[in-house]
Amino acid sequence: MTMSLDGAVADPERFSALFDAHYEEIRNYIGRRLDLDVAEDLAAETFLIAFRRRDGFDAAKGGIRPWLYGIATKLIGRHRRAELRRYRALARSGPPPDEDAHDQRVVDRVAARVTVQQLSAALAGLSRGERDVVLLVAYGELTYDEVAAALGIAYGTVASRLSRARTKLRDTLGVEV
Repeated sequence: MTMSLDGAVADPERFSALFDAHYEEIRNYIGRRLDLDVAEDLAAETFLIAFRRRDGFDAAKGGIRPWLYGIATKLIGRHRRAELRRYRALARSGPPPDEDAHDQRVVDRVAARVTVQQLSAALAGLSRGERDVVLLVAYGELTYDEVAAALGIAYGTVASRLSRARTKLRDTLGVEV
């Protein structure tokens, strides 16, 4: 991240530039992990926490992006039980039926339901740490270094969690991940 945004962390007058630069990305990450209606609130809370803790930001520990993803991931952790219930429910039932579908759309929905059910069950089968690493890499498109900074763990821990998760997902889904 640019030095100008690093400076925006400490300066309340310039913090809005940080919000403008990263809000959509953080909201989208949260929206992929939780319901979209929760994403708006948690993204706003992420930036509120970041603003309140701006004096504690240390660019030497990682950039702004990993710092924000770390805050967002911790907030998602508060909603962990709801997230797991959602994955388990999707694994059991899949997406709701599309009542207006014609034949091809019905076929597409059935195929999507199988995929959603399988992926949801596979994600629910991962440990919390494995799921966080997988979703930060997949949804947040963070590097291993950024994931390590976001979660406050070592680079090697990121690599080992991702390796274990890939093995579990490959075994569960029967595809290379």
